[in-house]
Amino acid sequence: MDLRRTARITGILFILTFVTSIAARLMFIDGLGGSWEDLHFTGTTSETTMYLAAVFEFALIVTNIGTAVVLYPVVKRHSEGLALGYVTARIMESAFIMVGLLSLLAAVTLTQDLAGAGAAEAASMMTTGETLVSTYEWSFLFGPGLVVGFGNGLILGYLMYRSELVPRRMAMLGLVGGPLLIVAFLGVLFDVFEMGSAAQALLMVPEIIWEASFGIYLTVKGFKSTRTVAAEPAPASPEPSMATA
Repeated sequence: MDLRRTARITGILFILTFVTSIAARLMFIDGLGGSWEDLHFTGTTSETTMYLAAVFEFALIVTNIGTAVVLYPVVKRHSEGLALGYVTARIMESAFIMVGLLSLLAAVTLTQDLAGAGAAEAASMMTTGETLVSTYEWSFLFGPGLVVGFGNGLILGYLMYRSELVPRRMAMLGLVGGPLLIVAFLGVLFDVFEMGSAAQALLMVPEIIWEASFGIYLTVKGFKSTRTVAAEPAPASPEPSMATA
């Protein structure tokens, strides 16, 4: 296995998760006529923006799963169970993202039907549209807002801390950022603060720094060579032949 190449691919995929997730989120909000704090279904959805956002969101799903698949052969040498847990967490996160994606595309379909609807039917469609947008928000909260805390934060952070494939101080950001992200999820869930509020953003900062630094580090430097070499299985010694004996 070319570990330098694996590290670079993993790092690039992590960076792409940032690009695709931010682009999709901003486009969805713009297309719905909402804001970070208050997404709402207006009935004048920008279809082009929403479809482009859907492409970015699907690309996010691909890059999310890609990070786990590419990284798995490396981290399983240190803990196969946690490596499988990380792959599972990425798949779960992507499943939540897909639910939200399909909900917003369904809202676009409602917008297309609103033009010829009567007053009562239009009011019903608007209510359904708000429900679909709420489904997107809940999916976003449980996927990137909760599962990531366990997957990218605790599991990946511990794997990197234990294996020393990246500097331990960097890995500690994941061990701190993961629990804080979970606290942010609980704060929004129990109405301690609103989604998109300054309090939630502050709690998310360590996790964001961890994932960004992890992606950049692997892209630029790769895995720490000393630990990587140690993790490689030692070649088997050749059996002495009869002639040698």
